[in-house]
Amino acid sequence: MASAYDFSFTTLKGEPYPLAQHAGRPLLVVNTASKCGFTPQYKALQELTKSFPEVAIVGVPCNDFGGQEPGSADEIGQFCEVNYGVSFPMMAKVTTKGPEAHPFFTWVVDEAGFFAKPRWNFYKYLVNKQGGLEDFFISSTSPGSAKFASAVQKLSG
Repeated sequence: MASAYDFSFTTLKGEPYPLAQHAGRPLLVVNTASKCGFTPQYKALQELTKSFPEVAIVGVPCNDFGGQEPGSADEIGQFCEVNYGVSFPMMAKVTTKGPEAHPFFTWVVDEAGFFAKPRWNFYKYLVNKQGGLEDFFISSTSPGSAKFASAVQKLSG
């Protein structure tokens, strides 16, 4: 049985980013986009880095929904830093659905079922300290919401 820590992404700078480096701590993986109505969630995600520093947050851009992440790696990085002060790691663009989907996103569907499949930008996947998928949240669930904070706090203890 796979764990989230079995997967790896590539950073915006082209470097490997194995999730195994976060083994033993909670992890939040978010599929992101710069030109989405949910893009302001970057601000709440950045706030989480202060409220829950023990939680590793990883942003994973995709251009799968409405072409809302058309930028290059440099453009994505600059946008996130300048507009939202994003300090958590941002990965290179991936595909989140279909036969070309990154294996992490295939795994979340295998773990949590059909409804865990990203249907838009800013789906949020909360992974426990053992690497298991603890919960997922759809785009409309703000990272600043009480429901979301409660789930993160539960894993942080």
